[in-house]
Amino acid sequence: MALDPEDLLTIEKYALQNAVKYEAVPQEKAVLGKIMGVAPQLRARVPEVKEAIENIAAGLNKTTPDEWRARLNEIAPELLEELSVKKEPEKGLKALPGAEAGKVVMRFAPNPNGPPTIGSSRGMIVNSEYVKMYDGKFILRFDDTDPDQKRPMLEAYDWYVDDFKWLGVVPDEIVKASDRFDTYYEIAEQLIEAGHAYVCFCDGETFKGLKDKKQACPHRDAAPEENMKHWKKMLAGGYEEREAVLRIKTDISHKDPALRDWGAFRILKKDHPRPEIGDKYIVWPLLDFEGAIEDHLLGTTHIIRGKDLQDSGKRQKYIYDYLGWTYPVTLHWGRVRIEEFGKLSTSGIRRDIEAGVYTGWDDPRLPTVQAIRRRGIQPEALKKFMIEMGVGETDVSMSMESLYAENRKFVDPIAHRMFFVANPVELTIDGYGGGIVEAPLYPNQPEMRKIETGNTVVITKEDAANLEVGSKIRLKDLGNAEITSMSPLSAKYIDNSMETTKKEKMKIIHWAPTNGLKVTVLGPDGNFSGIGERTISSELDKVVQFERFGFCRIDSVDGENVVAYFAHK
Repeated sequence: MALDPEDLLTIEKYALQNAVKYEAVPQEKAVLGKIMGVAPQLRARVPEVKEAIENIAAGLNKTTPDEWRARLNEIAPELLEELSVKKEPEKGLKALPGAEAGKVVMRFAPNPNGPPTIGSSRGMIVNSEYVKMYDGKFILRFDDTDPDQKRPMLEAYDWYVDDFKWLGVVPDEIVKASDRFDTYYEIAEQLIEAGHAYVCFCDGETFKGLKDKKQACPHRDAAPEENMKHWKKMLAGGYEEREAVLRIKTDISHKDPALRDWGAFRILKKDHPRPEIGDKYIVWPLLDFEGAIEDHLLGTTHIIRGKDLQDSGKRQKYIYDYLGWTYPVTLHWGRVRIEEFGKLSTSGIRRDIEAGVYTGWDDPRLPTVQAIRRRGIQPEALKKFMIEMGVGETDVSMSMESLYAENRKFVDPIAHRMFFVANPVELTIDGYGGGIVEAPLYPNQPEMRKIETGNTVVITKEDAANLEVGSKIRLKDLGNAEITSMSPLSAKYIDNSMETTKKEKMKIIHWAPTNGLKVTVLGPDGNFSGIGERTISSELDKVVQFERFGFCRIDSVDGENVVAYFAHK
């Protein structure tokens, strides 16, 4: 079946825009990607779209750039105008369209099947910041009505509240969708009575076949009274799972198949993990229905959702139109991909934790807020990073290095400097009697820390491998020495003069006393064991900088043993 004229015109518009922008006949992939974004109904017809692009490109090959521009101005002047406006990269949060001070209501609506991730923190931060900008109301809503594929975790409800608190946000209201089944049922019955919803008995494959052909389900035109009878039977447990679905009537011939008679309720004979819900219900609202009703009940004025959920808004608007409601202003943003973590799903992480692959949700190898908190990432750094990213439809590929750079600005001025030696090798310093070494807590600041040591210290295995007999080194803040033996590793003490260090151009290396603490550092790229100075024990729950190693948060101190979590260099 050929593409309709409206679709062909859309393809031509964006092919021309690409041609005018680059002054060249467009590449198929570039135009195809744009078309799939603006016309999702064509995603199922990629071969035909490709053919249309090829035909348009062939025509452009026979004309000039001036003619391309004239044609684009004729059929889509707004796309030509876009090219004439130089777009500067925008940072921060732009004004919300249609927002009034004191009247903005926004929500963050996670499924509590695990804790917040770095990606979901974007929604936590941006929504709460917008509400703060407009002196509005912020709601944390748990979309917890899927006890099957995205089964909630009881702990996760508190985890979200705790991570919000860490970010300095206290929601004005906390709502659990699973508390509102009776309300959902009431509204479903209003739609059934008005002829806007019906009970479908087609199996999934049969309904998809009919939908793809723009053909109605045979039960679609049943009278409201008959649909109500079937609905009541669903609620009473008279049907098995997948035997009956309540669907919202839309336009069965709509050019986007995703909008044709979508499912609102299904039968699931599974319990909910919340004990007050348990096995009380067997007819469960699907997310598009539940979310639509909740946004109305909560008075939501503005929604920010992923651009991949654009169809959700289009589906939900049918309910709003049927019931005479006003749909919230909706903004869309692109996906955030974290380069270091690849594709990690919450359900996949949960399985790996249960299998012992990870130690828990705060394992430093994971992209959860719990994990980066434990590693010493500051809430101010995460907030600043996400706010500056702003709200745009462009997909974002994010490196953790960018977040680390932001965090460094916050921790560098406050982190005490400490000595920690991973993979330690002993070095005996002949002629040095030991004692108290004073070293600055911060660079170029008068405040000092005191390190007690004897004439044997430890240095890293890497530093030791680069030495040879006759090498002259400066042990930072302790003094200068010359290597006299490699096995065992020993040196003779020279002095503690920086003039000697500069004159001899000595390599400066860090060290730790052999009577120091045993330190284990856990990090996303592996674990390290070594020895650290004893003053580390006073830094519990603080971020320190292990010199020449990186910033770490001291997680626990148990006698002579310290566990630290690596943040970043």
